[in-house]
Amino acid sequence: MRRLTAALCALTLLSTGAQAQTIKDFLAVAMKKWTAPFKPFQLIDNIYYVGTDGIAVYVIKTSQGLILMDTAMPQSTGMIKDNIAKLGFKVADIKLILNTHAHLDHTGGFAEIKKETGAQLVAGERDKPLLEGGYYPGDEKNEDLAFPAVKVDRAVKEGDKVTLGDTTLTARATPGHSPGCTSWEMNVKDGKEDREVLFFCSGTVALNRLVGQPTYAGIVDYRATFAKAKAMKIDVLLGPHPEVYGMQAKRAEMKDGAPNPFVKPGELVTYATSLSEDFDKQLAKQTAALEKK
Repeated sequence: MRRLTAALCALTLLSTGAQAQTIKDFLAVAMKKWTAPFKPFQLIDNIYYVGTDGIAVYVIKTSQGLILMDTAMPQSTGMIKDNIAKLGFKVADIKLILNTHAHLDHTGGFAEIKKETGAQLVAGERDKPLLEGGYYPGDEKNEDLAFPAVKVDRAVKEGDKVTLGDTTLTARATPGHSPGCTSWEMNVKDGKEDREVLFFCSGTVALNRLVGQPTYAGIVDYRATFAKAKAMKIDVLLGPHPEVYGMQAKRAEMKDGAPNPFVKPGELVTYATSLSEDFDKQLAKQTAALEKK
């Protein structure tokens, strides 16, 4: 997947016409992993992994129903619902749907699940128009990046809290990857210990244009996001794709009575540092390419 991420970064340097076709080719390759099944499991405390092998989706169990964090590609919605059922939960019990960012690989099932369950959708306020329009910012007419539009019931900003039953999550505005990119922080129990969990939105450049005609105004917000992430005290880093936090390897290490491998203080700082370094490289490449035109 790291090779695929690098390919996405390279796509930002292509012309609009070539980019559309190249995106189609990229998606054809990425979809093999993004839609591959993965056995659902209890990650830590009341957090469960119900995503695919290449796209992370989570269910949070509360005293008053379920919270769904993101979905995957539209064609994986049935698989996500099956994974929820395999854990003994009911899709009908989903009361809240939280979004990290409004890209097709994390929003594809929102419309279907929202219609089926009547759940309320919560997302970053600057991503609301993207979700309700079903498009990628700065590339609104590109059908390859479109997804089923869905109504946002509550738009949040930094520090807003979302509560269902005995569980509360705090919205952390981490713009860059999308204008309303929102990370979600919550506390869980790990034996007798309290752990801070962060569902990190994302921090990769991916398809975003940083210079010339940027994907959206103020996209250099990335830098503030990296600084914020480095300052956070997080014990468990989760993310929108398994490779962000080495999900598969950690899952393989889980054993009864052993420390939970997902508890890794300091991992967010290391990851944010690598993202910051990659951002600087991508910015330099895009700037150089623009100057050559």
